[in-house]
Amino acid sequence: MSGAQIPTDALEQLVAKEAIRDCLFRYCRGIDRADEAALRSAYWPDGTDHHGPYQGSASGFVDWAMKTLPYIERGIHQIHNILIEFRPGGAVVESYFSAFQRQRGANGQMQQWDMKGRYLDWFVKRDEEWRILNRVVVFDWTEEMPLQPGTEAERFGTRTPIGSAFPGDPVYSLFKS
Repeated sequence: MSGAQIPTDALEQLVAKEAIRDCLFRYCRGIDRADEAALRSAYWPDGTDHHGPYQGSASGFVDWAMKTLPYIERGIHQIHNILIEFRPGGAVVESYFSAFQRQRGANGQMQQWDMKGRYLDWFVKRDEEWRILNRVVVFDWTEEMPLQPGTEAERFGTRTPIGSAFPGDPVYSLFKS
């Protein structure tokens, strides 16, 4: 299947859908682990991203995110309800997301957010790989949550290991073996 054809065979469609889902999951790892390579691998370099305060090129979004992510003490993104519709030249993909972030606000105080919305993506296939060419993030829910008292060590207690940024997160050791 070339990038301009719609997959017609049922097996071809399943393979394409799984590749698209894998790309969405790589995006989440890239954001949550501050893993620049994983994040870049979700986008075509010539793509665009309209992502809340950032609007511009996909590569510019990754640059912006990599400057922002170190200020996020804890973040997790989850993808659900992935709807994929193949069209000539690519696929329209709507993915619901839930994101939880704990970070310092503009006033320097720690804030915790519960955000939900949808990624509206145009995926294209090039050289046998599906990636995001254009993304618009739609926010359907955002709520500042009360902060739990205590340090991370106090909050997590014996629940270890604790997730961390690339390359220290345990997932990277898993994939080395």
